[in-house]
Amino acid sequence: MSDSKRGKALMVLGTTSDAGKSVTNMAICRILSNMGYRVCPFKSQNMSLNAKPTSHGHEISMIQELQCIAARVEPSFRVNPILLKPTSDMKSQVVVEGKVFGTYDVGSYYSDFIPNHSFDIVRDNIGALLEQYDFVVMEGAGSPAEINIYEKDIANMRAAEVADADCILVTNVEWGGAFAYLLGTIMLMPESDRSRIKAVIYNNLRGSPESIRSGAEEIQRITGIPVLGIVPHIPNRLPKEDSECFRGVKEIGEGSAVIGVIKVPRISNFTDIDPLYGEDVTVRFVTEPDELNGCDAIVLPGTKNTLSDIQWMRSTRIADRVLELAGKVPILGICGGYQMLGKRLFDPHGMEDPSIKEMDGLGLLDVDTYWDSDEKVTTRNAATFIRTGEKVKGYQIHMAQSNVRGRPLFDIDGEDEGCCDDDNMIYGTYLHGVLEAPTFRKFFLNLIRPGLAKESLESDYSLNVELEVARVSAKIKDSLDMDLFSKLFLEVE
Repeated sequence: MSDSKRGKALMVLGTTSDAGKSVTNMAICRILSNMGYRVCPFKSQNMSLNAKPTSHGHEISMIQELQCIAARVEPSFRVNPILLKPTSDMKSQVVVEGKVFGTYDVGSYYSDFIPNHSFDIVRDNIGALLEQYDFVVMEGAGSPAEINIYEKDIANMRAAEVADADCILVTNVEWGGAFAYLLGTIMLMPESDRSRIKAVIYNNLRGSPESIRSGAEEIQRITGIPVLGIVPHIPNRLPKEDSECFRGVKEIGEGSAVIGVIKVPRISNFTDIDPLYGEDVTVRFVTEPDELNGCDAIVLPGTKNTLSDIQWMRSTRIADRVLELAGKVPILGICGGYQMLGKRLFDPHGMEDPSIKEMDGLGLLDVDTYWDSDEKVTTRNAATFIRTGEKVKGYQIHMAQSNVRGRPLFDIDGEDEGCCDDDNMIYGTYLHGVLEAPTFRKFFLNLIRPGLAKESLESDYSLNVELEVARVSAKIKDSLDMDLFSKLFLEVE
């Protein structure tokens, strides 16, 4: 692409949430990158508690980082300029261009933020990317046919309009009703937006493509929109975007050791546990105290609302069961989970919960945590595991600060980080991703049973992610009509 030529926008929409937009976007990014194009993902507005910092300390959704891996580009705030992080059922922290912008309830978000801020934010960032890349592969959110908020829906057709994007509409066959979802979505859209949909994809089919071929042809006849592909169900270990992927799932894996992960209501950055899936481990998602019976270790994951979630742990009596097991099984707390392991939690300004100013933690580590600043830490870190002197990598995303009196766990550029009680096998850290490198993962697993960690898993977990991106993208490509794809999206008109 010449420096003077503006790139092309292509948008992946879904008939519903969990239609497969994110993975389809990822695959198209890798397909175009493999074809030699400069490509970048984009999602104007994402609601997710799985976030990561860029190299410049800007916070973006984890799934956009995954799509950047597929596109082979360094993530920047421009790929996800608006990130919503729910703090309660009715409020979200709004992150704009990687930095905290404010906290909004639903009403004020749509009455204030959307009309006064969002359109300029989206226009500026998509415009900058289109000047830099041959293709920007955009991702919608939920359904593009939410008629109650249609003109305020900056995540779908308004973003497509700003970018002048051609669109692909994806539907999840496994849910049933795929034909109705497709036709209903298309027919609810005004003609000006409907005309942007150039192709449809039937996704996540279990069985033969021939089983739905006649129905797909009928939808094509009614709408005039061609079928780009019928994609089979593809089992994968790609990082998942939100905790809905665990709905109805109590355990993952069939390993000999059972690790209980406390599934708090505001669980965040739960991809921290993904590296465990490749080990001789069964991961059990705990929502009741009896589910900790038989667990060989416990992980307290991150949370967007530490105070609320530790109250939930107490009300369910999970907190009591964790205390009973302390000193008997290894316990790891990450970010919000680390804060819970401490002695006291202070929130004088009600930043976490206006009704709670302070409360006791679990008291398992000699740590106090304070929410007394609007400053948010968003950094990537290289750290030294003090116990062994080995290196680990991770990232921090948190607003609170902790006063540590116990033994530190890591060293980051000469500064102590985290806390541990080796005698009782209790470890806490703000570093997300510490289980990705073999160093700390092996240490923690071998506390359960010496030799439990697989000696074959010497590589960083990021290599496994790259291999999975390549594998899944190739399988999706094999299911697409690439001649039609080229005709619709690559040929110059």
